[in-house]
Amino acid sequence: MAGPFCAMLLSDLGADVIKIEPPSGDSTRQMPGAVAGDSPSFNAVNRGKRSVVLNLKTAAGREAFVRLARSTDILIENYRPGVMAALGLDYPSLSALNPRLIYASISGYGQTGPSRAKGGFDLIAQGVAGIMSITGNAGGPPVKAGVPLTDLGAGLFATVGILAAVEARHHTGVGQHVDTSLVDAGVALSVWEATEYFSGAGIPVALGSAHRMNAPYQAIRCADGYITLGGANERLFRRLCDVLGHPEWTSMTEFADNASRVRNRDALAGRIEAITCQQPRSHWLELLEANDIPCGPINNYEQVFADSQVRSREMVVEVDHPTLGRLRTLGSPLKMSDTPPDVRRRAPLLGEHTDVVLREAGFSDSEIAAMRESGAVS
Repeated sequence: MAGPFCAMLLSDLGADVIKIEPPSGDSTRQMPGAVAGDSPSFNAVNRGKRSVVLNLKTAAGREAFVRLARSTDILIENYRPGVMAALGLDYPSLSALNPRLIYASISGYGQTGPSRAKGGFDLIAQGVAGIMSITGNAGGPPVKAGVPLTDLGAGLFATVGILAAVEARHHTGVGQHVDTSLVDAGVALSVWEATEYFSGAGIPVALGSAHRMNAPYQAIRCADGYITLGGANERLFRRLCDVLGHPEWTSMTEFADNASRVRNRDALAGRIEAITCQQPRSHWLELLEANDIPCGPINNYEQVFADSQVRSREMVVEVDHPTLGRLRTLGSPLKMSDTPPDVRRRAPLLGEHTDVVLREAGFSDSEIAAMRESGAVS
C-alpha cells in the first residue's frame, strides 16, 4: 500500500504516473468486490495512473523498464531490499544512466540494518514500532491501529522526501536515493510515546482513548454512548468544570494543573462520567459546543461520509469506472488555491496504457509486437 499511495498522491498533484505491473496485475486488483480484474481497493490507491504491464523476469521486459527509466523524473519501488538490484534495476544502475533520477525505496525495515531483508506488512511494522503496545485498553491484548498507519505513514514520508529531492535537484541538477520504511514511519509517528520514554517517565502503555500528555482528553461515557472531550489546557478545564457544575475541581490538588490531571486521569474521568452519564450525547454535545469546549461525536463510517462538513470539504468524490460502474472514493485533504489536486480520475485497467507509454518512450510498433509475442509485455 505504501508505494501505490505515495505515487497516487503525486498523481493527484499533477505527476504523470506510470504504474508498472506484472502480467498477473497488482494483487490488490483481486481484493473483495473485484469485477473482471478490477477492485474498489485497487482504485482507492491507484487513481489517475497509467498501467503498463512488463514481465521483469524477461530480459526484454527489464530493457523496456530501463528505457522508461532513462526519461523518468521519479521512480518509486516497494520491494524488499535486494530485489531491484538482482534485476539490475537498483539506484546505482539506473542513476548511472539518468543522473537526474530520484529513486524512492519503501520497504518493511529500510535499505540498511540487520533486519533489512525481512518482509514487512503494516501489522508487523505496528508491532515492531511499538504502536500495538500502546493501542487498546490498559491491560488488554495487543491491538493494532484501525487504519494502516505505518503503510500510509511510509507513503506520506516518501512523498515528502521525493518533493524535497525535486527541490534539491533544482539546485544541484542531480537526483538522489530516498529510503524509508514502514517501521521507520511507525517509530517516527510515536512522538508523545518517545517523549514519555526518553524523559524517564517509564515505558508507555495502552491508555484506551486517553492522552498521555493531556487530561481530560478522551472518550467520555454519556447516557446513550460516548463522545470525545478535549479539556486540554487550563482555560478549557476551568470552563468544563463550570459547565459540569463543579468549579471546585480546579482547586483540588489532584487536578490543580495538567501534570496532576494526567497522573490522576482515571479519577478525573470517573468524576466527569458520573455527571455525563445522566444525560444523552446530544445534550452534552450541544452544551459543550455552546461553551466552546472541544468535543465531538464518535462516528461510524456511514456517519462520516454523510457528515455535512466532510462532504462540504469534498472528501467524498465519485468517478465512473468501465467495470465497477459509479464509484465513491476519497477526496484529497489538500485544498490549494491555484493548483488543486485532481482526484476525479479512475485507476487504470490492467495494461491499459502499455502501448501508448512504450511508444512515447521511443518503441516502434514492431518492437512492441515482438515483446508481446515473447511475453515481455502484455
